[in-house]
Amino acid sequence: MTGSRIYLRPPAHADEGEFLGLMRASRSFHRPWASAPTDEDRFRAYLADAGRPDFEAMLVCRSEDHAILGFFNISQIVRRSLQSAYLGYAVGKPYAGHGYMREGISLVLRRAFLTLRLHRIEVNIQPGNHASIALARGAGFRREGFSPRYLKIGGRWRDHERWAILAEEWRHRHEYAGNGLDRAGALESALPERG
Repeated sequence: MTGSRIYLRPPAHADEGEFLGLMRASRSFHRPWASAPTDEDRFRAYLADAGRPDFEAMLVCRSEDHAILGFFNISQIVRRSLQSAYLGYAVGKPYAGHGYMREGISLVLRRAFLTLRLHRIEVNIQPGNHASIALARGAGFRREGFSPRYLKIGGRWRDHERWAILAEEWRHRHEYAGNGLDRAGALESALPERG
């Protein structure tokens, strides 16, 4: 999956050194929002997860030099009548604020809804993580609710906001994009915020 400045690809054993170096250097930047693999055992577990049918791991790489910038994970993919999954992501500190993840999430959602044929994607974000909320909101996710003490990160149970997007909401945004209309404004006027 290729965008204008980045592309997404699965992780491989050969990525261990570069990936771990980036995540270790970004540890304080991610705290307390995310807990990315920072050692060999956790990276190998990440690769094992990436091989499961209910998990899609994607590295965000810069087209010009193939540097690893961050990652997206579509996890807990449930089929049958649910057709749903969770989305997780993190960017390396040196690459934050440059729009790489915004471009990446667009590619991820295209894959989720067109290739994987999912109906719903959910992302859970701590209320103080304004950059992550802005990324989700900008991609068309809407806030569905609040989950107290939802996920243990850094040894503490942390509150999260629940954000989601449905396939038809994503398609609706892209229909407006094809017509040259303001996607975000059109979507907000068509769909009331929940939660």
